[in-house]
Amino acid sequence: AWGEYLSKKWAFQPGWTMALAVVGVDAIGTFLWLPAIYSRNMLSIIGMAWLLIGAVASMAIGLIIFRETLDWTQWTGIGFALVALVLLGK
Repeated sequence: AWGEYLSKKWAFQPGWTMALAVVGVDAIGTFLWLPAIYSRNMLSIIGMAWLLIGAVASMAIGLIIFRETLDWTQWTGIGFALVALVLLGK
């Protein structure tokens, strides 16, 4: 989600420095993925959970830091994502 935050900041003021920061942070995120997949070795479960956690974190950054708003259908989708995370963790 940190990469999404930096991407949004880059969108306000594009430049090479911020673009390289986005790439660097996203590369770190990729390396953090490796222990997660190694520990469970179930791409179907871990991959989906990783994506959902990132989506929820990105949503929180958008709402809290950038003051973005969501309508009820989008909130419903977030609710389903949270339910999916719980079910995937079983």
